[in-house]
Amino acid sequence: MLKQMLATKSFDHIDNEHRSSQLKRILGPWQLTLLGVGCTIGTGIFVLTGLEAATHAGPAIVISFIIAGIGSMLAGLCYAEFASMVPIAGSAYSYTFATLGEFAAWFIGWNLLLEYLFAASTVAVGWARYFVKILDHFGINFLPAKLSAAPFATVGDSFSIVTTGAVLNFPAICIVAIATTICYIGIKQSAWVNTLVVTLKVGVILAVIGFGAAHINTANWHPFIPPNTGVSGQFGWSGILRASGVIFFAYIGFDAVSTAAQESRNPSRDLPFGLIMGLTICTTLYILMAATLTGLMPYRELNDAAPVALAMESNAGLHWLSIWVIIGALAGLTSVILVMILAQSRILLSMAQDGLLPQALARVHEHFRTPHVATIITGSIAALMAGLFPLGLLAEMVSIGTLIAFMMVCGSVLVLRYRRPELPRPFRVAWPWVTCLAGVGFCGLMAVRLPMGTWIRLVVWTAIGIVAYFWYGRFHSKLRKP
Repeated sequence: MLKQMLATKSFDHIDNEHRSSQLKRILGPWQLTLLGVGCTIGTGIFVLTGLEAATHAGPAIVISFIIAGIGSMLAGLCYAEFASMVPIAGSAYSYTFATLGEFAAWFIGWNLLLEYLFAASTVAVGWARYFVKILDHFGINFLPAKLSAAPFATVGDSFSIVTTGAVLNFPAICIVAIATTICYIGIKQSAWVNTLVVTLKVGVILAVIGFGAAHINTANWHPFIPPNTGVSGQFGWSGILRASGVIFFAYIGFDAVSTAAQESRNPSRDLPFGLIMGLTICTTLYILMAATLTGLMPYRELNDAAPVALAMESNAGLHWLSIWVIIGALAGLTSVILVMILAQSRILLSMAQDGLLPQALARVHEHFRTPHVATIITGSIAALMAGLFPLGLLAEMVSIGTLIAFMMVCGSVLVLRYRRPELPRPFRVAWPWVTCLAGVGFCGLMAVRLPMGTWIRLVVWTAIGIVAYFWYGRFHSKLRKP
């Protein structure tokens, strides 16, 4: 049994999968870059920046973004090496299958399901808050509060979940349904919509940074690192690390780029370009926006699900920009949901093709050439969670799943350098022992700062995954069939 669990997928098998893929190969380097930016620039800037500054890091949220950015860049370099070698859908799942074996791949794939499903739901909750904002801006109040909020909430850092009195977050469900429909229709349409909204939201972000710089009150940056309140994770350096672990969720966009490998025209060349270029652009924008936002308002006042719009509305000289921020946020968050659902369905496709999940998930639509069954299931589950759970709980679950996946990828690069040094590597990580181990270290440091309740939920999710593997995946794996 142990030998079966450690069995790896051969690179010849991976090459055959890539060549026989039924998915359309239409994405070039800049489309992949925009796919990464589309998925990365969203909740991190428009929602989590203000929330984490207000509750954990203060103005030092800038340092949190730098820490998260360093960890992401180290992991991104490892992703780039793998993406140039393993040009198939599945992201970290496929990379791990080729290096550490089937069970490790299942573990990562199961965590990626957690990552993307909760990510789409998290962003949808943020989208719903901005949607209510734009209705309020025009004096439209047809949506009762009970239909625009989560009916469940967490209690501090504990495992407990309580009811809020709300019924359902209806706008969040609606936007997930719209994004799922676009992903169902096709990758070309998804890429076109993503390019349009990325252009809009980056323009709005640059406007906020540019015009906001003239209204910054540097007094709001003091103290830059607020003293710890006596509770771990509430300001001070523990708060900075806690915030970096949560906002790491914002950086999973480059992971989504690697899931589109089988829809890339030249994955060995274009995927590394899209991964690194997208990550560089996003990290720069995050740091600038964090500095601008905390300079415009006292950080404690940013505790709102629409903090950028709140900062614009609270400053007389920037009030005119608030409506554009809301429009940009709605567009930007829509593109993130779109790419998350697209990425999740490709991971389900890859796992089903390996026999670890039911074959129905591997079906490709005859006309649209998309994994339509996987897309529908992804969208349905994401919509349900977006309608029921609060943003904080969802964001922390995404972060812990992402951090573990990145640690596994960084470690897998070293394993493959040792086990298969002769394999062609169009892109190579420089100083792999330093880069890979630093990537594991940075991601591990952020993971341990997440609250205990998040770890408990991860353990429960992992236990369910192990049962599913031994009940279904182990017996249906195609790796052991002639």
